[in-house]
Formats: sequence, C-alpha cells, structure tokens
Amino acid sequence: MNYLVTGGAGFIGSHLADALVARGDSVIALDDVSTGSVDNVRQLLDHPSFQMWEGTILDAPLVAMLAGQVDVIVHLAAAVGVKLIVEDPLNSLITNIRGTEIVLESASRAGCKVIVTSTSEIYGKNAHGPLHEDADRILGSPLKSRWSYSTAKAVDEILANAYWRQQGMPAIIARLFNCVGPRQTGAYGMVVPRFVRQALGHKDITVFGDGEQRRCFCHVRDTAAALIALLDHPDAVGQVFNVGAPYELSINALAGRVIEMTGSSSRIVHIPYSEAYEEGFEDMERRVPDITRINSLTGWEPSRSLERILDDVIDYERAQMSLGRIAPERAG
Repeated sequence: MNYLVTGGAGFIGSHLADALVARGDSVIALDDVSTGSVDNVRQLLDHPSFQMWEGTILDAPLVAMLAGQVDVIVHLAAAVGVKLIVEDPLNSLITNIRGTEIVLESASRAGCKVIVTSTSEIYGKNAHGPLHEDADRILGSPLKSRWSYSTAKAVDEILANAYWRQQGMPAIIARLFNCVGPRQTGAYGMVVPRFVRQALGHKDITVFGDGEQRRCFCHVRDTAAALIALLDHPDAVGQVFNVGAPYELSINALAGRVIEMTGSSSRIVHIPYSEAYEEGFEDMERRVPDITRINSLTGWEPSRSLERILDDVIDYERAQMSLGRIAPERAG
C-alpha cells in the first residue's frame, strides 16, 4: 500500500512511517517542519520506500498532487499543544480547519481512504470516565482560546463524517489520548518531555495548576499500531475510536515518578494557570479513555507501561543532550 502521512516528520508521524516502511509499505511524508523535524525521519531518508516533502497542508495543489500518488492518507498534521493554541489561536484554527478541509477534498477526488487523527480534547471538561466515543462534550466559553483546539478538531470530525456519508469517501476518526514517547517536543506544553528535560537538568519541575488533574499516557508506538490496525480493518470505516491507555495518574505523581527514575534533585513547583497560559485558563480534572470499541474490533490494546514510556523518553532526551541538540542548562 502507498500512504501519505501529513505531519510525517512529526512526533507521531515519524513513528508511524517507521512502522509502515518496516512492514513493506511505501510512505510519502508531508511536513512543514514547524513543530516536526527532518531528524525524526533521518533513518528513512535513503530508504527506497520513503519520500519526504517539505510543505504545508494549506498548499492545496501540493496536497492534491501527493494524494493522487497514494491509496491511503493518514492526516496527522495540525497545530497542537496547549501553549501554541493559546498563543496563536488564529493560525492554529486556520491550520486545523482549512488544512483538514484541503486534505479531505484531495482524498475524495483521488479516491483515497483517510484516517483523521482527532483528540481527547473533544470531550472538553467532561470529567466522567472512562469516556466512550458517544460521551457528551462539555466546553467553556468560545471566547476562551483554550477551547478553540477542541472546537477545530470537532469541525474536522464533522467534515470527515460528511465526506463519508455524502460522498462515500472511506474515512476513520481516531481520538488520541496523551500520546507520548521519544521525539516528542516539550516546547508547546507537552508534559512528559518537559518534565524529563527539567529533571535531567536538575531544574524545578513546573506543574501547572494544583497537579491533581489526572491523565492517561500511551506510548507512541502503541498509538501507531492502533492507527495501522484501524486502517487494516474494513469495518473501521465510518466510525470514531478512542486510542489511549486506560491507566490514569495525577500530574503530581507523574512528576514524582520522573524525579525518581532520573535520580534528579529537582523540586516540584506549582505554577498558576494564569501565569503558565492566560488569565481565566480552564483545564479538565480527568481524562480517561474507554477503548472497548477499538479493542472489540481489532483486538488492539496498549502493551507498554508508564515505566517503559518514561524509560524511553529519558533515554532519548539524554541522547539528544549528548548530541548537543538540547542543552541541559536550558532544559525546561
């Protein structure tokens, strides 16, 4: 099979490209390297089954041309990370909505299957759990930029569903819950790499809010395996699936685990949301996925523990520091 992976030089996209090429598929990666990096796919650049195109999903002629060369599009490209969304909401909205519209239109014209990666942010402040795919969305004011990402991804889901229902374009939606692992940048609020870098630099670990908010973390390689399992199953078309690990812990507990596993002298310091992001910032207390649907259809479930995730991230960040790509004295 021939795949186009938008955001293919990003954190998740590069791991997915690794897995697809390893099993014999061909991959075209499209990425504007704004948050991704060619370093993430350097191991694939000389592989005959891999192509790297530097460009944006907002370039409709380019996306249409690449879509015409593949069977499947995995749409991962997006403006992500709470910090980026809060600081640059307009460009984030344009990228996440207009970019998805271009990808879906190109896929429909080319006759491609598409999987659109959505997010657990869809559920907003719904703290009940585990959350199943039909759970209610509970959002704050549309004037709070915090909720613009959730709203934009909801529009993406609506568009994908409309293309499936009205034009018969085979579309799948995957809602990702806190995917983490090697190659993830901590620059835009991603908590695990940020904590690890702070711990390795023996800096204060900055926890936003009271730290009692609870999250579940899924290894990126498990996430990539889930996306492939959905793409390989014909009955996944037209459905939405949660993808995540249903094992939760508080952010305070995560920080403590990172300090323990790195042997760091770091302290945990709490920063009010108003200082970390903006006045009136709202967060969700709990976010846990119900993965019954994907497990029942494909048999997929995450296989890597939190300890394995943290081991892999710590090893990766230490290697990056040794290569001079991240300076410990500036970690965090």
